[in-house]
Amino acid sequence: MGFFSKIKETLVGKSAKQNDKYVAGLDKSNTSFSSKINELAARYREIDDDYFEELENILIMSDVGVNMVMTIVDEIKKEVRLQNIRDPKEINEIIIDKMFVIYANDSYMTTKINYDSEDLTVILMIGVNGAGKTTTIAKLAHMMLNEGKTVMVAAGDTFRAGAIDQLDVWAKRLGIECVKGKEGGDPSSVVFDALKRAKEKNVDVLICDTAGRLQNKVNLMNELEKMNRIIKRVVPQGPQETLLVIDATTGQNGVSQAQEFSKITNITGLVLTKMDGTAKGGIVLSIKDALNIPVKFVGLGEQMDDLQEFDLEQYIYGLCKGLLEK
Repeated sequence: MGFFSKIKETLVGKSAKQNDKYVAGLDKSNTSFSSKINELAARYREIDDDYFEELENILIMSDVGVNMVMTIVDEIKKEVRLQNIRDPKEINEIIIDKMFVIYANDSYMTTKINYDSEDLTVILMIGVNGAGKTTTIAKLAHMMLNEGKTVMVAAGDTFRAGAIDQLDVWAKRLGIECVKGKEGGDPSSVVFDALKRAKEKNVDVLICDTAGRLQNKVNLMNELEKMNRIIKRVVPQGPQETLLVIDATTGQNGVSQAQEFSKITNITGLVLTKMDGTAKGGIVLSIKDALNIPVKFVGLGEQMDDLQEFDLEQYIYGLCKGLLEK
């Protein structure tokens, strides 16, 4: 049974609230993507090379990476030949199936946080300024508090004006402690103080903010290396997660950022923010193709519970809903 055929029955078992969040959060992407594919099918009486060329362009314009587009279209061509499909209106099911299968294939698919049951779990948050890192830290903390965990945050971005205060305000709203130093101070010393404090208070999770100065990669690399050394001294298995926050609305620029950060430090997962603000939801497929790092969370709105654990079926459904309804 293909993904297209089983999508509705698999989604029945998932929370209606989560279904609604994905559908609402990906509305712009779905409207843009589905309408273009449906318009393409309406313009062609039969499938030919021109049809496939236009399909490639639609996928590329939706921020699906070029290499992945070629793979998807090649797979669609094979399936069309095998099933002897002539009518473009019958191809929607295959497009959705291939997007799902190619993302899922040979992929490290875990979306779960690697919690340490024996020790403090340390999460490093990295990403350029403006990607929504501080807000994402607050939303992650909120999610973990709802799961019954105790959480502390460390204001390790000591360079951006206002970053410390911003994180502190969020911490107060959530009723958790924010360990901070002075603006312009040494971020590693803030992290060290936070580690000691989290250990003393027997906290489950410490989430550490970091500076987002990608334009000065040497400084950032040295800073992250120092932080990692300090964390390992106190928590030998830490940091258990290094999550890169990417603004989905930046499209291929976001993919480039992910590639640059992956050269600087080991990334365990991605958080894609502002998915509700982009009409090019294919960035999820593009990043997978470029880096093969799992997307762990997606931001589907501005509310605290709009940060959702990434779900491939929900994502494909949200992106392609207009194709499924035809």
